[in-house]
Amino acid sequence: MSGHGELKILTGSANPKLAEAICEHLGCNLTPAIVGTFSDGEIRVEVGANVRGDDVFVVQPTCHPVNHNLMELCLILDALKRASANRVTAVVPYYGYARQDRKVVPRVPISAKMVADFISVAGAHRLLTVDLHAGQIQGFFDVPVDNLYAAQVVLEYVKSIGSPEDLVIVSPDAGGTERARAYAKRLGASLAIIDKRRDAPNQAQAMRVIGDVQDKIAVVLDDMVDTAGTMVAGAEVLAQKGAREIYACATHPLLSGPAIERLSQSAFSKILVTDTVPLRPEAQACEKIEVISVASLLAKAIHNIHTESSVSVLFTP
Repeated sequence: MSGHGELKILTGSANPKLAEAICEHLGCNLTPAIVGTFSDGEIRVEVGANVRGDDVFVVQPTCHPVNHNLMELCLILDALKRASANRVTAVVPYYGYARQDRKVVPRVPISAKMVADFISVAGAHRLLTVDLHAGQIQGFFDVPVDNLYAAQVVLEYVKSIGSPEDLVIVSPDAGGTERARAYAKRLGASLAIIDKRRDAPNQAQAMRVIGDVQDKIAVVLDDMVDTAGTMVAGAEVLAQKGAREIYACATHPLLSGPAIERLSQSAFSKILVTDTVPLRPEAQACEKIEVISVASLLAKAIHNIHTESSVSVLFTP
């Protein structure tokens, strides 16, 4: 027991399997809680054990259905606050609304900031997340935020694909260049960037590859895969440029709309994702999709937070 009380792990309905895997790594059991829905659609939450004075971690990614899971998280946090938990950490492996982190046109909300306010006001003393879409979202919170990187578990898989001389890490757009460069540096691999531009309104988007991918094993790297349109189009361009094999790595497999059909028919040999969000049944049936778990990474972070040890040791491999 730390100065913050006994360690307790709770989960909502978003990704209970991940919470159970975290508990296995920590050698503890999930704290019982009733999380359901009343007949009128309102969410019901009831913590089933005493948490007074305890150090509680709530595992709940805000993935599809985003609004439902976000509301569940906030109600669980409020229940713990009113049950006199000493410290409550929101473990949100996937942070929904992260792509709405600034005003790109007039008269729109900054939704990522509003979600941060929801979580803070509901009772979170700390946030633990994985691969935030935009790092500056950490500044939207007035409580500590630990943003872990899936590179800790993804790099070992990428190393097994080929030698550093054969690998080229590909950013699907200019915005992901920093992430791709970090992977390439740690692997000793080369770097390529897919440049997308629209020469005129209503014309097809042109895609060019900056870097050498001829006869290389290309690994397209992104923080999430949603409809997979950009990622699949990038794979086609890489194939045209002579890439020998093409892989994809994405931390958050949102896989909405036509994503699974697109990926199944794509030039990718494999698409590596993590279990920050649960796979849809159709995705589980896709032979190209392979899942690795971030449970051990989150368990280490939870242990270090609970014992007041350094969490920064987990930020880089």
